[in-house]
Amino acid sequence: MEIAYWIVAGLLALMYLFAGGKKIAQSQERLRPMMGWVDTVPMPFVRVLGTLEVLGAAGLVLPVLTGIAPGLAVAAAAGLTIVQVGAIVLHLRRGEARLIGLNVVLLAAGAAAVWLATVWV
Repeated sequence: MEIAYWIVAGLLALMYLFAGGKKIAQSQERLRPMMGWVDTVPMPFVRVLGTLEVLGAAGLVLPVLTGIAPGLAVAAAAGLTIVQVGAIVLHLRRGEARLIGLNVVLLAAGAAAVWLATVWV
């Protein structure tokens, strides 16, 4: 279980660190080609979402790695799973059902991380 958690959590952390970092650092114009939805929500929301994704990535790894409040890994995985539910809803409302593949994979991986962290941590 430990190895499975680290694989899932590590991949999720890398993904959310990358995506969240882009949302924090890049302008709306630079984000638009990859994330067309940034035109439909205020940029401060995009920045907050990016910050939450980066914090969630840290929350997947740091508590378990340091042994300090490892239960926070469950909360981080659950929070990132909820983010994907919101992303899927946003894409479906915009008529972009064909774009939810990655979101579904991240949702499943997040749910797996919740389960693995609950079982192992």
